[in-house]
Amino acid sequence: MGNTLLTAIALMLILEGCVPLLAPTLWREVFSRLIAMRDGQIRYIGLSSVLAGAVLLLLLSL
Repeated sequence: MGNTLLTAIALMLILEGCVPLLAPTLWREVFSRLIAMRDGQIRYIGLSSVLAGAVLLLLLSL
């Protein structure tokens, strides 16, 4: 399980690093918009991300 977790973290870091590497201006604009959002909006984005990941994980485990 530890190896799988580290693999998942490594893949997440690779994917997260692609946008600032390939489009730094877009990345900066996205963070500027995030700063302007209210806490509730950011929480909703986080909740949506968690739910999408859970559904994807469930589908992959079937």
